[in-house]
Amino acid sequence: MADSSPPKTLNFNVGVLGHVDSGKTSLARALSSTASTAAFDKNPQSKERGITLDLGFSAFTVPLPEHLKESCGDRQYDSLQFTLVDCPGHASLIRTIIGGAQIIDLMMLVVDVVKGMQTQTAECLLIGQLTCSHMIVILNKTDLLPSDKRQAAVDKMTKRMHKTLENTRFKGCAIIAVAAKPGGPEFPETDEPQGITELIDLLKAQAFFPHRDPSGSLLMAVDHCFSIRGQGTVITGTILQGSLGVNDTVEIPALKVTRKVKSVQMFRKSVPSAMQGDRVGVCVTQFDPKLLERGVVCTPGSLQTLFAAIISVQKIEYYRGALTSRAKFHITVGHETVMARISFFNRVLPRNENGDCSPTSKEQSAKFFSFDWEFHHLDEFLTCQTEGGRGEPQQWALLEFERPVTCPTLCLVIGSRLDSDIHGNTCRLAFHGKLLEGFEDKNYTETALPRLKISKDKQKEGAVERVTDDYTVIGRNLFKKETNLQLFVGLKVTLSTGETGSIEGGFGQSGKIKIRIPEGLKEETKQLLSSFSKKKGKGGAKTESSKLEETKPDAQPVTIHLNFKRYIYDPQTAQNQQRQAERRSSGTGDYKYLHFHSKVWGFCRLLINTPFDDETLKSLLWIGANYHHSYETSLPDTTGLVRKEAIIRCLESIFPRSSASPVPEPSFTERLSEPTVTEKLMREEATEPAIALEPEAIDQV
Repeated sequence: MADSSPPKTLNFNVGVLGHVDSGKTSLARALSSTASTAAFDKNPQSKERGITLDLGFSAFTVPLPEHLKESCGDRQYDSLQFTLVDCPGHASLIRTIIGGAQIIDLMMLVVDVVKGMQTQTAECLLIGQLTCSHMIVILNKTDLLPSDKRQAAVDKMTKRMHKTLENTRFKGCAIIAVAAKPGGPEFPETDEPQGITELIDLLKAQAFFPHRDPSGSLLMAVDHCFSIRGQGTVITGTILQGSLGVNDTVEIPALKVTRKVKSVQMFRKSVPSAMQGDRVGVCVTQFDPKLLERGVVCTPGSLQTLFAAIISVQKIEYYRGALTSRAKFHITVGHETVMARISFFNRVLPRNENGDCSPTSKEQSAKFFSFDWEFHHLDEFLTCQTEGGRGEPQQWALLEFERPVTCPTLCLVIGSRLDSDIHGNTCRLAFHGKLLEGFEDKNYTETALPRLKISKDKQKEGAVERVTDDYTVIGRNLFKKETNLQLFVGLKVTLSTGETGSIEGGFGQSGKIKIRIPEGLKEETKQLLSSFSKKKGKGGAKTESSKLEETKPDAQPVTIHLNFKRYIYDPQTAQNQQRQAERRSSGTGDYKYLHFHSKVWGFCRLLINTPFDDETLKSLLWIGANYHHSYETSLPDTTGLVRKEAIIRCLESIFPRSSASPVPEPSFTERLSEPTVTEKLMREEATEPAIALEPEAIDQV
């Protein structure tokens, strides 16, 4: 019994790219036997302007070449269909060119044999290097060359093109000369195209069995959408992965809607299903075609809509501009192009047991990324050579999109500066990479970015103000007075004289710090610091040496160096910064309350270090906590310890007047049964750093 199954056709997508007016559409028309609804500049604006404005699709079919029959395996194909993707060549339409180049298996680079390589020819060549691995160069318009010099001119241009392609992935590719439309587009259709038969033979020889896998989720790149009265809406595009069939349910993720497939066609032939690599028209019902022009169709729930993404990055060598963090670029993902802000970073490699910090082969893969790694922020993309001259070090980037985009992971990402002068002889393609991680949450800065451990190296420099003992110094000019010093406690510092120590905490209210030197100060350091300290004479009278000291400039011979890392997406840091900003902008409320507690705790430190008896100390703390001035009678006599008037003046400077009635002082026994103010404030210190009194205030006491 004869096999009644319909013939199977292998679809092979060929991109037609090149500079504007190089004859791409004429070449596609000369090759094609079947045209789609969007082929050969059917758009009225294209006809009016005489150039291609959108992707055009057409096809021709040939018997399956012998070398492909061996590659098909169990899949038995009878014919080979070349689907031609005619891309526009004008510089302003590069978004469309990039979208068309991502759905092809082989590229035909069309070059005007008279003009040679032009600006958009070079850009198309770069796009081709990113999107496909096979290319044929077409030297078109050979009919414009004088007949007696034609072959010499073709040979010269062929040699020049081979030289141009020498350092690309297309080195040694086939080059063929044709005349797709002798006489030009306005010339009558009398002369036959030249070299087309030879080109078809070359295409058949260059064709290979592309990767075709019907399994997995559907992903279809959509390039056109239109309605047919009485039928529904037709969505045309190329299936990038998976397959679809009649009665399948598909999702349009950009619109968050699903529709049922009514019918499927391939170049006006109805088919029950289609798979990866096929060019199809999908008919759905109850859908407005005006809502979708470019985009993707997929299996419901299989794609993410992203507000930000992490990508691997490689700079395009011909781009002459700088790649700086926080700059904006045009980011093309599939058929979508959107503005995004970019931030570059690289990995901080840990040292292994051998002292080596080289990544493993898996970690070097451009497709591998882990949130467990430590990263370092880069102000701009690094273009230096790595050890051994192996090219640029591995780098990544965070893209923050101006509007959400829908795309799969590991898809190609191209960054461009499309706002550059289209008439300038410069490359507008800046970088490319793979999308590794996406963030679907609109609040990704709070929910997702804290997982990304990217740090900046920060340096601060201050000066040693004075020595308190052989193991402790006071430093200044490292921090502002509003800085949360608790974040820096324990960090290592280095003195310019060589000693190392750590920050113990704040000292005073102006950002000064106390530094502990575990090994102790060197004798030379102590002498150096003592020679610059101010000295006072007895009874407050200044000696001659101290007067001379005051005339010296206020320069400190010993400097303090602090190096630390700041994680730029650390939520704790952001909260502290926000909290400090709120306090600075508000003179009332919580800020005053916290500021009051800081002063109380600072004064408590002063009192604790003074030999008061318990009753005197508790009375003083009660006076401050009650926040009033009716305390003169509450102060017990202090015989020979500290003058009563001095304590009162200090309390007045710390606790402002209040119109509130004072709380009656509890008896000493009752005070002992309650937590003291000191204990309460020590509990507060866990969240709010204590601030000691300024030395000047202590001197007043």
